[in-house]
Amino acid sequence: MSSPELRIADADRDRTVEHLRAAAAEGRLDPDELEERLSRALAARTQADLDAVLHDLPEPQVPVPAPDRGLILRERTAAFLVPNIVCIAIWAATGAGSFWPGWVLLFTGIAFATFLVRFVLRVEDDHQRDSDD
Repeated sequence: MSSPELRIADADRDRTVEHLRAAAAEGRLDPDELEERLSRALAARTQADLDAVLHDLPEPQVPVPAPDRGLILRERTAAFLVPNIVCIAIWAATGAGSFWPGWVLLFTGIAFATFLVRFVLRVEDDHQRDSDD
């Protein structure tokens, strides 16, 4: 946390100006109050000066980016393919007897099919929904 007596940089003033403009866009400040606070923010020299300009405004809400669905699909597909390909390669390298990798394919296939259905239908997991709250 910064000390109130620290001198501020232009970037700090710019962030404060953006915060004030966002607050005005949300209807928290009327045009006259916005203009007055912008003047004070641009003239500020210390962190305390900026804090006084923003003291009654809530922190800006940073939107949480949506997860990259393509990346999730690629990761899950790789998690399905890699162990199955390794098992089939081991089976083929050891003489190709009884096809035991079928058991690996069966269970990982069930899990992957379940994932695909949920992915296509855009069903959220309960732990994902809880973390969004």
